[in-house]
Amino acid sequence: MADSLAHATAAGALLGPSDPVPFVVHQPQGRSSYVLIADHAGQQVPAGLASLGLPQAELDRHIGWDIGIAGVTVALARLLDAWAITQTYSRLVIDCNRPLASPTLMPETSDRTLVPGNQALSPLQRQQRIDAIHAPYHARIDAELDARQAQARPTLLVMMHSFTPVMNDAARPWHAGVLYHRDTRFARVLLQALRDEGDLVVGDNQPYAVSSTSDYAVPVHGEGRGLVHVELEIRQDLIADAAGQQAWAQRLARIFTALQPQLDTFPPP
Repeated sequence: MADSLAHATAAGALLGPSDPVPFVVHQPQGRSSYVLIADHAGQQVPAGLASLGLPQAELDRHIGWDIGIAGVTVALARLLDAWAITQTYSRLVIDCNRPLASPTLMPETSDRTLVPGNQALSPLQRQQRIDAIHAPYHARIDAELDARQAQARPTLLVMMHSFTPVMNDAARPWHAGVLYHRDTRFARVLLQALRDEGDLVVGDNQPYAVSSTSDYAVPVHGEGRGLVHVELEIRQDLIADAAGQQAWAQRLARIFTALQPQLDTFPPP
């Protein structure tokens, strides 16, 4: 099951009737403690932005979205019976895992690719993207987390991402990465559980490290609320097709199910 947000009046200046809604909620009645969010799940571009001046091949690359993570997130939500949200638009339109002050919120270049539609944006153009996509997406997450708090439901927040196998000509050896900032409660146990699988090379805050200036979800939704949380990265070549996505969803469902009794008892940080 899925629900979605109707276009808000504020989004009308950017999103037209042919444009998809900015997010989709999956398993809206999910009973699990787990909540899954995928900030870079989609690669859509509003029609009015004319593909940002890029050929489709560029939007299909890792710069346009987190390849494969939508499929993993949706499949994992079903296996866990967990509430999940997938964001619809390309991270090149607006990166929903960036604070509004971040210089890469609407990147002018990404992995050596110039983004014509992001050059010299006016304050109004930037605000239109924030109002149409970033704000309603995070407002929906906030609403779900508020509701769970009011119901005294335990929440284990997982930020779902994927990463390119090669960046700046350097191969990345990790199959997955466990990311965190100040709160390492979930990260410690997930890192060990993934390494215990025996067939995975798992990065500890690799290939990225989280910070309050470069990331949004961990500092705001995780640490800001004191929730048990983690950011998970999966290498894109492992989940580029449906078989890989299903295999990783099944692996993670098994691991998360085994960890849940321990995570549910963690005290506040």
